[in-house]
Amino acid sequence: MVQSTLRQGSVTTLYVNPVTGSDANAGSVNTPFKTLTWAIEQVAADTTIYLAPSTYNTANGEQFPLVIPAGTIVVGHEPSKGKEIAIVGSGQYNSPTFGNQAIALRLESGAELRGVTVTNPAENGTGVWIESAAPVVANSTFTRCRREGIFVTGTSKPLILDNELKENAASGIFLVRNAKGEVLRNLCQTTGYGIAISDSAAPLVADNTLVNNRAGIVLSRDARPVLRRNRIENNTEAGLMVNGNAQPNLGSTQDPAGNILQNNGKVDLQNGTSLTLVSVGNLLNPARISGSIDLRSAQVLVPALGPVQFRDLTGHWAGAFIRGLVDKGLISGFPDGTFKPEESITRAQYAAIIAKAFDLPRQVGASTGSFRDIPSDFWASAAIQKAGTMGFISGFPDNTFRPQQNLTRTQALVSLINGLGLTGGNSNILQFYRDRAQIPSYATDPISTATGRRMVVNYPQTDVIEPMRAISRAEVAVLIYQALVSAGKAEAIASPYIVNPDSYVPSFTDIQNHWAEDFIRRLAGLNLVSGFADGSFKPDVPLNRAQYAALVVKVFNPTPIRPATQFSDVPTNFWAASVIQAAYRGGFLSGFPDQTFHPQQSLRRVELIVSLVNGLSLPKAAANALETYQDRDTIPAYAQSAVAASTQAGIIVNYPQQSLLQPKQAATRADASAFLYQALVNKGRANAINSPYIVRSS
Repeated sequence: MVQSTLRQGSVTTLYVNPVTGSDANAGSVNTPFKTLTWAIEQVAADTTIYLAPSTYNTANGEQFPLVIPAGTIVVGHEPSKGKEIAIVGSGQYNSPTFGNQAIALRLESGAELRGVTVTNPAENGTGVWIESAAPVVANSTFTRCRREGIFVTGTSKPLILDNELKENAASGIFLVRNAKGEVLRNLCQTTGYGIAISDSAAPLVADNTLVNNRAGIVLSRDARPVLRRNRIENNTEAGLMVNGNAQPNLGSTQDPAGNILQNNGKVDLQNGTSLTLVSVGNLLNPARISGSIDLRSAQVLVPALGPVQFRDLTGHWAGAFIRGLVDKGLISGFPDGTFKPEESITRAQYAAIIAKAFDLPRQVGASTGSFRDIPSDFWASAAIQKAGTMGFISGFPDNTFRPQQNLTRTQALVSLINGLGLTGGNSNILQFYRDRAQIPSYATDPISTATGRRMVVNYPQTDVIEPMRAISRAEVAVLIYQALVSAGKAEAIASPYIVNPDSYVPSFTDIQNHWAEDFIRRLAGLNLVSGFADGSFKPDVPLNRAQYAALVVKVFNPTPIRPATQFSDVPTNFWAASVIQAAYRGGFLSGFPDQTFHPQQSLRRVELIVSLVNGLSLPKAAANALETYQDRDTIPAYAQSAVAASTQAGIIVNYPQQSLLQPKQAATRADASAFLYQALVNKGRANAINSPYIVRSS
């Protein structure tokens, strides 16, 4: 019975819950398995396994070590870095490079581990072992392992990013032998060595924070890592220790490194080799180094290090977002070199930031921006007027603005949603917040809309929104940055504090084990698609041009690039008249030469592709991209350049064969969901999905 829920060659989704599940179940969202061990045994082709909050240990039936197969994604809760999803245990593994080892998990190439907490309490126990493989470890916590959190050996090339590694006995991350890969944006603290690199390992180590360890980064033997923009502070013995014949790349005049090494116990940089290390563009105090270091260009990057110029932002949870706004010239600090991230923000200060961050036309019905308590010579008068006319702010019934009044978190969220003209909140999503009863009734729709668009960022607990609390400068910076991401005007930044609604949206009755399930679920999580009254989604039903117009406008809320027109077959009272106009004005859809639109006509897959390329202004690609498709001869001549561009952008999803485009086939609701989701991924507004049907550009 279990095997009947799996389909060979398709993307499979399994669910595990040690409390309510049974390994005799089907592994569905309503009838989950009990153990991750059993779920792994059922893996067929590409599989995503969702873990419910609980402890996964031998007492609950797990058998260690757990081996995550190639192409399998194990997902807990990424926003909290797996706070309530604990994998605790140890088993024996005979490593080809290190012999018998006590490990909790081993990841094969293409496997992913996301949003869990891993502990190995065994003597010399390791959390995750990576042996000559290229997996992904992201948004997870590794704590109280008796040796290291993550061990990388052989010819591995992993991607290790956005994890927290704390209170591990020996080190947070250890890379040896010929390991390469990327170690990005991790926090290593309160452990032996934050990151250790030995043998001939040569990874990229960038944007990590290493604090309160015995040593931040330790290199030995012939290690050759590239170190960029790491913050290494307050470690008790040393910041960076270089031994043996190790030669870290610490920058060049063409590529300054931007590492910050300060306030470490004995020295910030200790060179124990016989070589002279060259340091370019790092923040280093010459009085706090030992050994031979060439510091001739050490200060190249200091003026451009962004928020690190603010002495009160070291290790702050919002630092990356503030850096993004500083780089765009949208926010600044104080003359004393501080940012004061925890200070509350007044309505006038908020208006000043909004006026700088957004430049939108006057909104119909918006405030005039003129208030009786804002004289013309008030420092923020022009900003308040601009923010008011754009629709971001309004006054009180007595025509006052009250500029010195502190802004609340609710007011900030409602302001951004109103100013950007965003709608369509799914109130069910508010069930995620433990303090949802405190959300004012007028704010439920805007806050649900903001949540669905990943604009809500809650620190330190993602499920506590504190709607009536005064908002801080750091929180305002993060919300505005996320609003820019939602509008496609900033690159997404990974953070465990961004509320991710994907896991809290109920599935539709007819998409389980469907090839497009993950795409549909995630779009629903963003409140960008919905189903039918009977709980179904009808993924294989074709989409007509009017329905597609409604969908593409909801997903992209396009900015008009051309004047409106009138289609002879779209009366003003037609249900989709307004969205057809919005899709037309935004460049996503056009009519026919006889000034018709044909709203009821089925949308073909090739038309879906051309629409997205035009609407998103995707860059051109080489024509040889079409060689990917066996049926390329059926692609209309007018669409060939668009197909090449969308292939390069990673937008095309072909089921059941990746090499068959089927351009003239009617586009289904599933097709549209998959293409639109991939377009959001391309724009940095959604997380990537691992699907065998996504066409990868070579």
